[in-house]
Amino acid sequence: MILLVHGDREYLREPGDELHTDLGVVDIPEDVASGDTLETHLGEEFSARELRGPDLFNHLERTGAPMMPRDIGLVIGHTGAAAGDRVLDAGTGTGILAAYLGRLGADVTTYEQDAEFADVARENMVVAGVAEAVDVRTGDITDAIDDLAAGEPFDLLTLDTEDAPEVVADAADLLAAGGYLAVYSPFVENSRASVEAAEAAGLADIETVETIQRELTVDDRGTRPSTAGVGHTGYLTFARR
Repeated sequence: MILLVHGDREYLREPGDELHTDLGVVDIPEDVASGDTLETHLGEEFSARELRGPDLFNHLERTGAPMMPRDIGLVIGHTGAAAGDRVLDAGTGTGILAAYLGRLGADVTTYEQDAEFADVARENMVVAGVAEAVDVRTGDITDAIDDLAAGEPFDLLTLDTEDAPEVVADAADLLAAGGYLAVYSPFVENSRASVEAAEAAGLADIETVETIQRELTVDDRGTRPSTAGVGHTGYLTFARR
């Protein structure tokens, strides 16, 4: 897939496709590359751009509210997720987190209870170029805990589900020595329950942070925090085996 950009407009297309807009028709070559300039039949120029993480957030098909890039950044920064890691994820949804981790070079197994959501997530992994790295499974991770715990341990366990505390209770059986847990929740009650479950499971380095970010508005009058946008996105609980 390639991103075609004109000003603030962005269109995701496959090489060989045509793009039809009010600015004209663009024939996209099979060998299009990032940095190429393509011209419509009306003479308007589009820049070709390779997909990056934030582009995935903006353009993958959504089945709900995906995890924000700033939350994903904290997960990666706090856990040191890296190429070669084995990651177990639950609450796939759109698959944004799984796609980011797959693009890092991690081997991701992710569980999604809704079969239709899982199908969309698989298609999104193809768009993201990580279909070989991300195994999207349909089902409830709690039903697979015993089988997962009997296999090779995981370096990272990421959860974005209401029943996260139930999974956290088994985190020590799922994680390799030194492996990390990261739980995302929009509600503090779920985070508290995850902390208590992590403590009961004997995990270490337990901490919870709230993600708050304010954009700055810069204009001729001066610079100040923006009055628009969402400051709070959620709570992230981290722990280590």
